[in-house]
Amino acid sequence: MPQAEVVVSFVGTRAMQNLNRKYRHQDKPTDVLSFTMKEKWPDGKYYLGDIIICPQVARRQAKSHNHSLSRELEILAIHGFLHLLGFEHSAGLEEEEEKVRLLLLNNYKSEAISGQEAR
Repeated sequence: MPQAEVVVSFVGTRAMQNLNRKYRHQDKPTDVLSFTMKEKWPDGKYYLGDIIICPQVARRQAKSHNHSLSRELEILAIHGFLHLLGFEHSAGLEEEEEKVRLLLLNNYKSEAISGQEAR
C-alpha cells in the first residue's frame, strides 16, 4: 500500500450524534466513527479516510474503564484506523486491536524506562 493520509477530527456530542444518526441510524453520540475513502488525491497522495472522535464520550468511557482520557483516545484512534483498513467487528477487529495495543504498550514501557534511565 502506498503511504496514506488519514484525517482525524474531534467533534462535540451534538455533531457526533448528528453523524451517528445520519450514517448509522442511531440517534445518540458515539465514541468514534470511521469513513473509508481509499482514493488518490489530485496531488498524488493516497487518502485512506477520516476518523472522527468525540472526546466527551471518550472521557466518560475512560472513567468507566479506569484509565486516562489520553489512553482512551489512543484506543479509539486504533479502533478507527483498523476500520479504515477494512476490519469489521465480526471479522477479527478485536483481536487486531489487542495486538496493536500490546505493541503500543510495550513501546511505551520501553520509552518510559529509557526516559527514566536518561534522567
